[in-house]
Amino acid sequence: MDDTSGNEPLRNDFSDLNADLLHAIMELVSDGIWDWNANTGYVYRNPGWYEMLGYTRHSLENSVFTWENVIHPEDYQHVMALFDDYICQRSPYYRAEYRCRKEDGTYLWIEDRGYVIARNPDNSVARMVGAHRNIHTRKCSFEQLQRRNQSLEALVAERTLELSRVNQQLQLQLDENRSLAERDALTRVANRYRLEKVLLEECDRAERFRLPLALVAMDIDDFKPINDRHGHGIGDQTLIRVVESLEACVRTSDLLARWGGDEFMVVLPKSTLGTAKELAERIRQKIKEAPAPGDFTITLSLGVVERRMGESPAALMARADEALYRSKAAGKDFVSE
Repeated sequence: MDDTSGNEPLRNDFSDLNADLLHAIMELVSDGIWDWNANTGYVYRNPGWYEMLGYTRHSLENSVFTWENVIHPEDYQHVMALFDDYICQRSPYYRAEYRCRKEDGTYLWIEDRGYVIARNPDNSVARMVGAHRNIHTRKCSFEQLQRRNQSLEALVAERTLELSRVNQQLQLQLDENRSLAERDALTRVANRYRLEKVLLEECDRAERFRLPLALVAMDIDDFKPINDRHGHGIGDQTLIRVVESLEACVRTSDLLARWGGDEFMVVLPKSTLGTAKELAERIRQKIKEAPAPGDFTITLSLGVVERRMGESPAALMARADEALYRSKAAGKDFVSE
């Protein structure tokens, strides 16, 4: 079954189907069935889905983020590519095999199939249903056959243990290197590389699921005179004090990053312009109240923007920078949009 113009009668039938009746039927099905209302963001998952992954029935959030969060990180990009190809009608069907995290932290191989049953007048997805099926046994069968040979099993176990130790050491080193590569050396917050990477991911997510996304750009007022008058040591302490105040204001889901010398940005997923402005005002007040490492007062100028549909990360950052410039022009210690 594919999503073509020949399925128009099917889409019309499903558009009139009572959701409560459909979900009641889905409660009786043993497979993991899901029903996504793209216009509201609500995702229904039947008891079979929860039981397959070991979760208490209907214990997780009814949104696409629950699905995103259980996909194995190594499988995520591939699954999203297949999903996007289908909903954008570049592929005639959606089918994917990947690992899902169970409640106990282990992973289960599943087969995921889905069908668009209704579209909006602009051809975007309105509703989509699908099923997750347990294929873990089939996926693991080859490994089970190998273990039948005891002598080979012993050799494989020995080599696997040795490689595991090496891989653990390499992974620790890799994690340490990645952390160093994505963090600012002075303030320990995310650096420019990490900011651009995360902003690209969040823009993709916002576009895919039609979610709001906001960005706050900020700059320490008159930072150069602070450096010139008090020295770079005091300038560094000032940056650290600012970061401590910023970290006290942002949410755990937000990303605080150092954009340049005395410039910072905060990425706010699932946030509107109004939410971002409220945060920016709290930051501005918090910075003014923070003690400076010298006989001067620290203030920030801030620019706030919300992403427009189809807008690239570069364009979003450019608009945030323009808003920041307007705050500087307005006399500093100000929030502009």
